[in-house]
Parts: sequence; structure tokens; C-alpha cells
Amino acid sequence: MINLKEILETFTKENRQEFILYLEKKNKRKDAKNIALVRVLLSDNFSSTEISLKLYGKQNKVALNALRKRLFKSLIDFTANLSMKEENSIDIQLIKYILSARNFLKKGQIKIGYQILDKTENIAIEHQLFTILNEIYHTKIEYAHLNKTLNFDNLILNFNDNQKQLIIEDNINIACAKIRISLAEYQQKKSKEDIKTLIQNVLKEQNIIISDSLSFKSLYQIIQITSISSAQKFDYWNIEKFLVDTYAIIKHHTSKDKQLYYHIEVLYLIANVLFRSKKFTESKKYLALMYFYMNEKKQKYYSDFAPNYHLLLSLNYNYHNEQEKAIELLEPYITKKNINLVSQLDILLSLIVYYYQNNSLEKAKNLLATFYHTDNWYIDKAGIVWTIKKNLIEILLHIDLGNIDLVDSRFISFKRNYFKHLSEINQERVISYLKLIEIYYKKPEIATTIEFYNRVEKSFNWINRNNEDIFLMSFYAWLKAKMTKQNIYFVTLNLINN
Repeated sequence: MINLKEILETFTKENRQEFILYLEKKNKRKDAKNIALVRVLLSDNFSSTEISLKLYGKQNKVALNALRKRLFKSLIDFTANLSMKEENSIDIQLIKYILSARNFLKKGQIKIGYQILDKTENIAIEHQLFTILNEIYHTKIEYAHLNKTLNFDNLILNFNDNQKQLIIEDNINIACAKIRISLAEYQQKKSKEDIKTLIQNVLKEQNIIISDSLSFKSLYQIIQITSISSAQKFDYWNIEKFLVDTYAIIKHHTSKDKQLYYHIEVLYLIANVLFRSKKFTESKKYLALMYFYMNEKKQKYYSDFAPNYHLLLSLNYNYHNEQEKAIELLEPYITKKNINLVSQLDILLSLIVYYYQNNSLEKAKNLLATFYHTDNWYIDKAGIVWTIKKNLIEILLHIDLGNIDLVDSRFISFKRNYFKHLSEINQERVISYLKLIEIYYKKPEIATTIEFYNRVEKSFNWINRNNEDIFLMSFYAWLKAKMTKQNIYFVTLNLINN
């Protein structure tokens, strides 16, 4: 049986109110119990027996099952209407055109039907809506015998070309699904397969070649999964050229203004990779482009992208010696509501780091205290890499605040929960780092000795500054600041920019 309570709980407060109004308008009988059932389902986890007693005052399984079925049908109708309101207006409009054209064709109004289909086809081609084009061509072929002026050979040629595009889109969709499934298994420690090799193999398996024949959405999907793969190994520098070269294809794409959402997504991904490669000026150039397109079409997508845009811009400011700007940009998000959860977690964690680097330890501690969920909850919502960073920051902060009991328990917890995973993804450097932190914590006076310096040098196999991950360098800066007795932010900028 479909869980109606789960469906209702996916609605916002406003959606629930709209649904009840929808039911009120739909109800023809005054004794209809569908609204009462909605309120009972949302109030608590009642059993069917309890629900029946509340609605009917007795056990009435037959009536309750019939009521559930009617409510489910109403939920489907309501959510479909809701989705149509929220969906891309062009897609919905074209579907209406096709339905209208079919209606005229069925009534023998062939000229009018084909005129509507021709108009719909031109718009669909402009926006690369291959699925809708397939419906248009299917309808044109079905009634071709009634249209004496139709060039049937051209129609079949267009139909076949569109079929090829549909196959490419489907292959990319399959490839992305395979890669995402493998990424999920990788993150859950169920797979050790190299992600970059996996992507190459899957794209080859699905016969996908990157060119301007791909749709804007397809190019975005490829860029996205490539970016995700680099996040697993912190080798953003390795895909930088690929992303920039791919954007060179995209920026001249015929549909770049029609598929604005994906264009903005691509610009964000490239700006992020450039930031992670410490190319702050270049990153900000792509962010400026991103901001420009966020303001297009009367800021249609501005609110969707604003949190990530502000976060990435603030990170560029912070690591380019403009920390005050970085903090000022993110502080409004401490109390901001209705933003994406992952974006909010990233923003708050970044702000904690800025406060820490700024020596505002109490501010950092108070903001960190808002992370009250379990590690498993954060792994599920934000991923294991984010959760590891949060735990490392927490350990360092409690050391500097002198919270001895908390530090000891955090060390034990971190070793138990993450050492194995870090070994599996070849990030032994993080393990070595934590061991050095523990040595310093237990004997802080050792930090400035030659012995400790040599131990640090032997513990890390750093790659060159241009390729090393910026956040790994930030963590190392904390340790080096203890060794040199310098300001953390000063040491961080020195490591990253020199």
C-alpha cells in the first residue's frame, strides 16, 4: 500500500494548505472525509485501526480503503498540476500545442493542425527538446496521408536525425546514472574502483564523444560528473583544461541562452575548479559571468544560485587576502531561511573557518554548536568528505579553546570512524596529519623543535603548490602556525599564494 503520509510530508506548509483548498473545491458532499484523513495522517503516526476509529467511530476497513484510494487519486492530480506550474513553461506550452494540433487533425482540420505542429517544431528545435520533437514528428507521420503538400522524405529525414539525438541523450542519461550509482557505492565504502577510470570507461561504453552536436544539458551532465570524480581524489587541477575546453564548445552553443539554468551550472562548476586550483582571478571571471546570467530573464534563476555563488565568491576573497569581504558576504546566511540544506552547511562551515583564521574563536565555537546532528546524518546529507572536514575543524578548535575532555573523545571517535575510509581513498596524509596534531596536543612545547619539524617533513609527501588541494593546505597551515608561532591566516595565505 502506498504511504499517503509520506507523500503529504513532502509538501511544504503552503502546499498542504493549497491541497486542502483543492479538496474543499472538489468535494461535492458535505460529509466527505478526505480533509479529515489528511489532518489525521499529518498529526501523528496512527495505525489503520486508530485512523478508522477517529474518522468513523468504529472499525470500517472497506470505507477507509476506498477513502485512501480517492485521496491518492486527488494527490496525484494535485501534484501533477503543481508540477505543471513549476515546470519549464516552454515544455508545457509545446505539449499544449501538440494536443491542440492533434485535436484539429482528428476533426479533419489538416492545414491548421500542421501549421500548429510546424510552429511547435521550430520552437522545440531552438530549445533542443528532442523528446517533444519526437512527438511532433510522430503526429506528422501519422496524418501524413491527409496532407498533400507535405514533403514526406524531409519529414522522415528530420525524424531519423532526431532519433539519433534521442539515442545520444538516452546514452548520456544511462552513463550519468551508472556513474552516480558507482559514486554512491564509493562514498559508502562499497567500491574501490577509480572514479576517473570509471567515467572514461562508461562514456566509451555508451559511445559518447564530446562535441557541439551534444545538447547543452548533455554537456553540463558530463562536466558535472567529471567534477564530482575529481572531488573524490582532490585532483581538481587534473580536469581544469578539460572543463575550460568543454566550455569553449558550450559558450558558442546555439541553445546557450535557451538553456540558461545549465549554462549557469557549468559556469559555477568551472569557477569552483579554478578556485580549488588556486587560480582566484580566473575563478572570479567565471563567477562574474555566472552573476551576469543569474540576472538574465528577470533574475529567473537568481535565488536558486545565489547561495553557491556567494559562497564561492567569499572563498576566493578569503584566500586572496580579502577576509573581511568574505565574512561580510556569508554572515547574512546564518539566519537566512529556505535555502538548500547542502549549500547552507557549506556556507556555515566556511564561515566557521573564516572566524577561526580571524582568531574569533568564540564566534567559531558558537556557530559550530549549531551542528547538532549525528555524523551519519551529515554523511547522508552532505557527504563523507564534508563530515571529515567538520570533525577535523572541531578537533583543532577545541585544542585552541583548551577543551581537554572534548579533544580526547573527538580523537578517539575520528580514528574509529574515518581512518579506514581515508586509507581506502589513498588519503593517508590526513591520518598522518591527525597523528601529528595529537602529538602536538599532548606535548605542545615540542612544536618548535627540530625533532618535530623533521617528523612533519617526513610525514607528508606534498605535491607541488599548484596541484595541491587548497583545503588540505589550509589544515596544514594550522600546524605550521604552531611550529613557527605565527598567525594562522598569515601562514595560510603564505602557503597558498607563494
